[in-house]
Amino acid sequence: MSYLKTKYKSEIAASLKTQLQLKNVMQVPSVEKIVINMTYSDAVKNAKLLNKTVDEITAITGQKAVITKAKKAISNFKLREGVPLGVKVTLRKDRMWAFLDKLVHFTIPRVRDFRGLSSKGFDGRGNYNMGMKEQIVFPEINYDKVDKVRGMNITICTSSKDDAGGRALLEALGMPFKKN
Repeated sequence: MSYLKTKYKSEIAASLKTQLQLKNVMQVPSVEKIVINMTYSDAVKNAKLLNKTVDEITAITGQKAVITKAKKAISNFKLREGVPLGVKVTLRKDRMWAFLDKLVHFTIPRVRDFRGLSSKGFDGRGNYNMGMKEQIVFPEINYDKVDKVRGMNITICTSSKDDAGGRALLEALGMPFKKN
């Protein structure tokens, strides 16, 4: 069991209940899943380039990544329906907590010129989206074996009904947001 999961169950849930003025412990927001997504525009020309990306995401998350395909054909981008475009992985339960622990304590502090996460990443329902410009900030990626630096989107889905509850949860878990 990861450090963040035990801390959430023992300390954070009780403090969030009082902070958000909730009546029941079951109303306290929690993290439901984390989705990591990488789209690779050069994959339209050569789908085999995605294999390297699958390996990198698998190393970062500890779970096999899935190749995503285009849902629509867009002629301006020379894109046909069903062409492999990117890679995604959905983390739940123990792997999710382990990844969140690693993200907060090891990965985000390694980002160059980091001044805090933007609070504009919330979607109105308590979920948070953040972008990473480089996959090399993760400790599992060997810098010498990287052929091209790629970015990724990380979505943290919470059970909160609004942004205030989601932000309070993520701040309690240690996400470093910018001070406004």
